[in-house]
Amino acid sequence: MKNEKITKKEVTKLSYKIVGCAINVHKELGPGLLESVYERCLKHELELQGLKVNQQVKVPIEYKGLELDADLRLDLLVNDTIIIEIKTVENLLPVHEAQLLTYMKLLEKPQGLLINFYTDNITKSMKPFVNEFFKNLDDE
Repeated sequence: MKNEKITKKEVTKLSYKIVGCAINVHKELGPGLLESVYERCLKHELELQGLKVNQQVKVPIEYKGLELDADLRLDLLVNDTIIIEIKTVENLLPVHEAQLLTYMKLLEKPQGLLINFYTDNITKSMKPFVNEFFKNLDDE
């Protein structure tokens, strides 16, 4: 597993830092802009905090030995650990959650954050997800 050295505590701490950065971006810009604007600004904010951020990361799909080029891309990957999917929608839908959970599974990442910037409160609208890769991490 790619994240075997990181602990649950470190993932959680990183998650809080990311949410804080998203709140800063939202306070500065407000709701109503394009996803791409929030994505670029959040990437910049995270980098200002000293985090390693990859943008528009390609998600490979392999099915029973067949490698598919489906051109799936996640929005942001922070410290090679947490996937961020950014939305600017009135309501988050189950398909948005399923997309993030699938990216987490395919890339073997322990946590994902679904952040909707079309809101008056990031912390109330943001949805964190963990999976079996998180559950298998050491606590401390």
